[in-house]
Amino acid sequence: MNLAEMLAKDGIIPALQADDKKQALHALSEIAGRATGLDVHDIFAALIQRERLSSTSLGRGIAIPHIKIAGLNAITCLFARLTKPVSFDSHDGEPVDLLFFLLAPEHAGGDHLKALARISRLVRDPATLEHLRAAGDEDDLRRVLTTPITSHAA
Repeated sequence: MNLAEMLAKDGIIPALQADDKKQALHALSEIAGRATGLDVHDIFAALIQRERLSSTSLGRGIAIPHIKIAGLNAITCLFARLTKPVSFDSHDGEPVDLLFFLLAPEHAGGDHLKALARISRLVRDPATLEHLRAAGDEDDLRRVLTTPITSHAA
């Protein structure tokens, strides 16, 4: 699954300002609402409900809030770099500064899991995380997010 195909048209936010987790999720909901035409309240409510199940933080400053939602035709991804890290109930206790927000159609099933796996592979690479944090603008971030990861496996 190709991240470039999933990224919403205006889905890269290089400097999202939020004071806490809830504010960050609300800001992402507003952007997702504009990108998908779905109701912002419905998106935010689904996000909050998902986070109540367990935090979507992976640790190391990364979170992948993800929901399945009715009315969506295709998997949509947003990426936001926070201007200051926020507490995200992470298992490692570290605040989050990199957010991947994944919205999937209600019956996406395997495609939803493939999209999550694609993002997980991307953020496993320490060099990629360094580049995401150092990128200057939206174009730089898009290059980092869409460049294929080269495997060093033998």
